[in-house]
Parts: sequence; C-alpha cells; structure tokens
Amino acid sequence: MQKADLIIIGAGPGGYEAAVEAARLGMSVVVIEAARVGGTCLNEGCIPTKCFCRHAEVLEDVREAASYGISCGEPQLDMAAVVARKDEVVARLVSGVESLMKTPGITYVQGKARFVQPHVVGIEGGNELFEAPNIMIATGSVAKYLPIEGAHLPGVVSSRELLSLTQVPRRLCVVGGGVIGLEFAGIFHTFGSEVTVVEFCREILPNFDRDIAKRLRTSLKKRGIRFETQAAVTAITRDDVGQLHVAYDEKGKAGECVADCVLMAVGRTANTASLNLDEAGIAYTRRGITVDEHYQTNVPGVYAVGDVNGICQLAHAATFQGFHVLHRICGAQDAIRPDIVPAAVFTVPEVAMVGSTEETCREQGVTYRVLKSFYRANGKALSMNADDGLVKLLVDDAGRILGAHILGAHASDLIHEVAVLMNLDVPVSRLHDIIHAHPTLSELLLHLA
Repeated sequence: MQKADLIIIGAGPGGYEAAVEAARLGMSVVVIEAARVGGTCLNEGCIPTKCFCRHAEVLEDVREAASYGISCGEPQLDMAAVVARKDEVVARLVSGVESLMKTPGITYVQGKARFVQPHVVGIEGGNELFEAPNIMIATGSVAKYLPIEGAHLPGVVSSRELLSLTQVPRRLCVVGGGVIGLEFAGIFHTFGSEVTVVEFCREILPNFDRDIAKRLRTSLKKRGIRFETQAAVTAITRDDVGQLHVAYDEKGKAGECVADCVLMAVGRTANTASLNLDEAGIAYTRRGITVDEHYQTNVPGVYAVGDVNGICQLAHAATFQGFHVLHRICGAQDAIRPDIVPAAVFTVPEVAMVGSTEETCREQGVTYRVLKSFYRANGKALSMNADDGLVKLLVDDAGRILGAHILGAHASDLIHEVAVLMNLDVPVSRLHDIIHAHPTLSELLLHLA
C-alpha cells in the first residue's frame, strides 16, 4: 500500500494543474490517468478544435483577400495537413504536461483508477493500492449520444472522430446547437461542407443570452449554414449508397436532413463508469458526482472537480475548482468566484459571456438595465472588416455588472476585462477613469460607461 497526502484521479485541467500546485506546496501526490495526460480539453476538445478554428480563419482571410486589395487564387484545403498540424500542436502540449508529471513530489500512474475503500484506490487489472486522506476525482466527461435508432451507425461521430477526418464531408448534419456543435458547424462550413444544425431547443446556445444567440444564428445563416430549431431528432438511418438520413420532428412536422456525416453534439456526461463509486459510498446522480459548495462529496476528504460533478463543463472551471479544493485541504482562504466564469464560443463571429443573462435575471426577479455598444461604430472593427457584433452589459440599480454578453471579433478576449470588474465588484462607471488605447476593440467597453 503506497500512501500519499493526496490522490488525484484524472490528469486533465482539473487534475494536473492541482497536482503541480499541491507538489509545490510540499504535498506528496499520486496522479492516476487512464488515457493521455491533458484530458478531453487537450486531446480531443478545446485545443484541437481551436487548431481547426485557426485553419478556418486563415481560409476565410485568404478568400476575402481581394477586399484588402490583395489578389490570389482560390485557396485549396489539404485536410490531411490540417489534421497533421493539429496532432503536432496537441503532441507538444501533451509532452509539456508529461514533463509536469515528473515534478518532485508527484507519482504518476497510468491506468484506470477504482475505489476499493473510501480512501483507498486500486488500478484495474493490477495489485497496487494507494491510500490518502484526501482524494480528488477529476475524470471529466464523455460524449453523449441520443437514445435513438441509428445513433451509433458508421458515419455518426462525436467531436473526437470529427477531429481526425482527413476528408471534408460534402454534407454535414450537426445534431445539437450548443457550443461544440456550432464551432464545428462553422469550421466545416468554411472547409466546404454543406452544414445543417438540428437543435431541440427554441434557440441555439440555450444557456447563453437569447438576444446574442439569435444574432449569432442570423449571422451564421447569412454565411450559408442551415438551422432547424425546436426539432427533435427521432432516428438516423443509412441507405444503400451510404447516405445518412436524420429524421426529426419540428413542432409536429416531420423533417429530414440527408448527410454524409452526422456529428452528435448533444452534450457530455460525467465519466464515472469505472470508478466503483458505490464501493466507496460516494453519492452521485445522472448529472454527476454530488458535491457541496467546496466540491466535497458526502465522503469527508473525497472531492470531485470539473465535468465529473456536472456543475460547469469548462476546462478553466475545473482548474479553479481544483485550486479551491487544495486551499480547503491546506486550511487556506481564496477569493475565487465560482459564479463568475467566462465562457466563449469560437464561431465567426465569436461569442463570449460572463455572469447572468436577461433570462436568468427575469426568472430571479432581479432588476436590471441593458447597456449596448456596437462594433459598427468602432474604428478598429471597421478596419478589420469585422463590424458584425455588439457588447451588451446587464447592470443593477447601483451600476454593478450582473452579466456581459459579446458577439463579435475577439469576444473571447474582451470578456475578461468585464470579468475583472465583476470580481472587484466595482460599478460600470469606473470605466470612465480607465484609459483605453485607441484604436482598439476594447473601446467598445469604454463607451458603455
């Protein structure tokens, strides 16, 4: 039995970042990972998807070169080269995380962790046992598939498989209009696919501000992406020539999308199957492992962070939940605000948000007013040919920011200035006193004060 101060199950953003910090604090740490270090985010999520986004961005820029007075021929996409570059970027980052796992104080173990007792963990197929007073579960999530006929037919893929395609499908049907679905819809439309997005809810991006979501859908529709909202997929079939037929019910009316490839982008579910949680007496639901406000389970000393607890499926949320757990274990205080978590969608144009939406304010009876600033009035945006967008702030009677919603170029960067103001709990009027460089997109925020 090998003993440690802390066992971390999972070496994704919630796990490896916490492991390195724990070792820095002088703790002995055992990290157990079933697959490659870096988790879903690094290997088949955030990073490889952003590589594809960049390829699509470059392709768009070349196609629009004539509007900048630059003449060139129609660009040709080499999908195999796109995938090869993505793999190279991922490999470099994985190598970096592997180096971190060699930090003094960290023992890295490859294999599937399985609870033997509440504070004892074994490795599937092995005899070695590990014991610690504190255990952090950070096993992430896995892709969901709809429980319908044909959900696992050849050609129906998750984001992981789509990231390895070496040929661009002529027709792509995206089931799910959330973050993952929309990013891939935009990418593959730029790559040359005919794209249809089928979304169950009334609007795409159901958890985002509805005004912003509607504007994004309008923008993507103008670019050529087809949308079917309030449409429930009922079955997927494959015909004799290999075409996939996605049947859906749209407000009582039958519809169908014919595609060469179908992306199942209907969310993710907590990765708990092999943990043997019942043996340890750890409570969980279909949503994920049940935790309190400090991410502790019903078993003292056992915590769950990141996607596996079902609270917020974002890599950076997992990282900071892990940091909070470490502070809790060490008896330290922190000022981390789990209610202020920026989120971004890397479509064209980008979308970013932090805090409350208009819908949540109304549901909670919170009084608010809306401030807006438009990209079309910003000099830098016009110089970039990026005048499609707006910044929208929700503020209370005292001028404090309740939420921010941005549609437009570099929204994923701009949102963080608002997140800082929210964390400092200062009124939006303070922007009056903060000098912003000119000409920049950040002036969109300055003009809201």
